[in-house]
Amino acid sequence: MATEPSTKWPEMIKPSDSELTTSLSGSVRLRVPESGKAIETLQPISVPGYVKRAAETFPDTIAISWKEGNTWKSFTYSQYLTEIRTIAKAFIQLGLEERHSVCILGFNSKEWFLSDLGAIFAGGIAVGIYTTNSPEACQYSAEISRANIIVVEDEQQLEKIQQIRANLPLLKAVVQYSGELKQNDVISWKQLVEIGMSAPDALVDERLRNIAINECCTLVFTSGTIGNPKAVMLSHDNLTFDATAIMERLRLARGCEKLISYLPLSHVAAQVVDIYLSMSAGASVYFADKNALKGSLVDTLQEVKPTKFLGVPRVYEKIYERMQQIAAQNGFIKKAIASWAKEYTLQHHLNIINGIHSKSWAYTLAKNIIFSKIKAALGFQECTFFCSAAAPLATDIKKYFMSIDIPVMECFGMSEASGGHTLAVESANNLSSIGMTIPGLKTKIHNPEPDGQGELCMYGRHVFMGYVDELEKTKEAVDDDGWLHTGDLGRVDEKGFVYITGRLKELLITAGGENVPPVPIEQNILVELPHISNAFLVGDKRKFLSLLVTLKSEVDPKDGTPLDTLLSATQQWLKSLGCPATTVSEVLKAGPDPKLMAAIQEGISRANQKATSRAQRVQKVSILPMDFSVPTGELGPTMKVKRRIVEQKYADIIEKMYN
Repeated sequence: MATEPSTKWPEMIKPSDSELTTSLSGSVRLRVPESGKAIETLQPISVPGYVKRAAETFPDTIAISWKEGNTWKSFTYSQYLTEIRTIAKAFIQLGLEERHSVCILGFNSKEWFLSDLGAIFAGGIAVGIYTTNSPEACQYSAEISRANIIVVEDEQQLEKIQQIRANLPLLKAVVQYSGELKQNDVISWKQLVEIGMSAPDALVDERLRNIAINECCTLVFTSGTIGNPKAVMLSHDNLTFDATAIMERLRLARGCEKLISYLPLSHVAAQVVDIYLSMSAGASVYFADKNALKGSLVDTLQEVKPTKFLGVPRVYEKIYERMQQIAAQNGFIKKAIASWAKEYTLQHHLNIINGIHSKSWAYTLAKNIIFSKIKAALGFQECTFFCSAAAPLATDIKKYFMSIDIPVMECFGMSEASGGHTLAVESANNLSSIGMTIPGLKTKIHNPEPDGQGELCMYGRHVFMGYVDELEKTKEAVDDDGWLHTGDLGRVDEKGFVYITGRLKELLITAGGENVPPVPIEQNILVELPHISNAFLVGDKRKFLSLLVTLKSEVDPKDGTPLDTLLSATQQWLKSLGCPATTVSEVLKAGPDPKLMAAIQEGISRANQKATSRAQRVQKVSILPMDFSVPTGELGPTMKVKRRIVEQKYADIIEKMYN
């Protein structure tokens, strides 16, 4: 090891002979090589050390900014450090013990950031809880993380905690940071700050002296598609190293980047970007309001004008759908000009993929006259990098954004890898990969087939410490050589591009013994049928493959539940087929119109042409009565499909296709 154990704060490393642990009080051996690239041997740093360095490097730069009424308020990095220390002191005063947790249940806010980092400064563990969790799921998270304090956003989230409070003997305080405080046994954010301000600095300084870089500082919960979610233990080095490696890959401009925080912070991708990557680059983070994913994000984009933007596929799909609606209202001349501009702009970005970097006059004209206005309308006029995470982004959506001069790069990671492992940049990108391995990290294919396809495995300082109290599952995830087994089927080409081709655990094995990865087949069908929201492949132990599909529909702005009303673009598509309908119920009443089923079948037939064997062709299809979502149970918190839930929920429809 290049880094020897040290007992001196602020960068203490405790002695350890193992790279894994399942104890919240445990420590691990860091994966710092003896020699190698500069990033690989980078000196380990704790989260408090990371914050302190940012405050010293960018003292007067805006760290975080939030809206109060119509006015933006801010903390500089030096103020940010002071506020974090204040919250840490308050948590200690309220009874937060070392190696115990502060659970946070709410939408992105300055209070979320301060609670997260304050818990870590106090020698505790920060734990984000999904806002969609039931009271029982909240109790599980609090119990396994040994929660002493729970921070909630408002009355709605508080109600969940009050229902289970009596079942949490380790819980010492509940803090509410938004809305009107109506219960005496709850502390307001103002009161929390006052408690911290009146406490001596020695309280937090003593805790800081006991912090080790190779101990757990954050828990992230997996989506729990089968049974209870696993509690992923991330060390200080996991998070600070991964954020630094991503920053180096992106070559961020130090002290002048602007980011918007709106993706759920209970998910590791949002944490590593919004909290840690921002600190690494001295970026300014602006908080969107809680309705960001329900339509208000564009307002924040227009005000802030971010320089980098991270989204999930659904965010880009919503922008695409809105742009399509606007385009449909244009006259012939505008459509012709737009078509010309998009053709040359798409070709420009495809040329970059192929190593051709010259700019045509047509692209330059389209960029400056047409697409600059579109970017301004979206709030993207200063944005130089767009990224999509959490799930594959359909190729046709990628091409559309390229055609309007917004090339979207894919990235890939998982909770167990601290957020990021591969990343595409415009100079190293293609339409079907998830980018290249981030420098300082390693990728290999386990047990590759003759075509190079096998299980995707990761190695590096970003690989997690273990699952809390789950030794067997930890050993299943990380082998004896320290490689994290993702469960994803993939390959790496001769240029170093990484591809995901399916999920090992999601493989369907037909009655004929054919192994079928559902994800690529589903993705091919979605490319052919853009008005289909979800394509779900069925066929395990069956004679042939069938498909369940959902039509794109509106969602309830309050909780994201799918509504019966179809999106206007979907309605227009149905009208063009000669089977007009405004709701899913109308489509399914007395059976779907044969013209609609024929159109869907044509799309499936086009996708079937890409099948590698006859057994991988879809033969039957059914339309479901409702789209998939988190509130209705088909999607997990990270937006991954819960395949068993879907199969159970629609078992009768599946059986009809085979009977």
